[in-house]
Amino acid sequence: MAAAFTRSRSLLRWSIGSGSILGNNYNASSSSSFRAVAVRQQQQTRSNHVYTLPDLDYDYADLEPYISAEIMRLHHTKHHQTYVTNFNKALEQLQSATDPQAIVALQSALNFNGGGHVNHSIFWKNLAPPKEGGGEAPVGKLASAIDEQFGSFDRLIAKVNAEGASVQGSGWVWLGLNKDLKTLAVATTANQDPLVSKGLVPLLGVDVWEHAYYLQYKNVRPDYLKNIWKVINWKDVVARYESNV
Repeated sequence: MAAAFTRSRSLLRWSIGSGSILGNNYNASSSSSFRAVAVRQQQQTRSNHVYTLPDLDYDYADLEPYISAEIMRLHHTKHHQTYVTNFNKALEQLQSATDPQAIVALQSALNFNGGGHVNHSIFWKNLAPPKEGGGEAPVGKLASAIDEQFGSFDRLIAKVNAEGASVQGSGWVWLGLNKDLKTLAVATTANQDPLVSKGLVPLLGVDVWEHAYYLQYKNVRPDYLKNIWKVINWKDVVARYESNV
């Protein structure tokens, strides 16, 4: 997912004529022609990829009573789909953009919609019905790291809930991993900013936008945060942790 989000930076490098895709076997007189061909080929490759809404591993009603089927259906088919649609649109515009100002102007749409796609794709995997293990506490190395760094599993939950409740407006609260230090961190991001923007690997993300809970919990975000732990898929979180340490 991180690779998908950085496509705009890659395209910027190709669009200004980087010679790195040309190899070493060309001379100065023909370099412009080779460069133009290579850029067109790279843009064609990008244009063939369209991002799509991922399927869920469970039915919309499977997370009830903690998250209603109505919320899940709207959140997935309307909100996430909108991010995917607008991300593809921005990438298509970026593909044809040649003016640096036009490229820079697209960064906001790419960050917001690309981040929305990245974040929600993680969120769906971070959830599981209770009958399939949702809510079961983490085990193994991650459980040990949580106890060591936060004092206990319950103290981690309390910290995430407090940070999530304090997010002003819309955003996310995360359990992330600092790969360099091999430490866990609780962090928040605004709007649809991905956690990678803070230098952390996302392990667990909780959406605290109102569309994630308002139909069921109204404006009482702390109740939503209290109940979502009953459907957190710690097996997925553990797998993300173990693949990055």
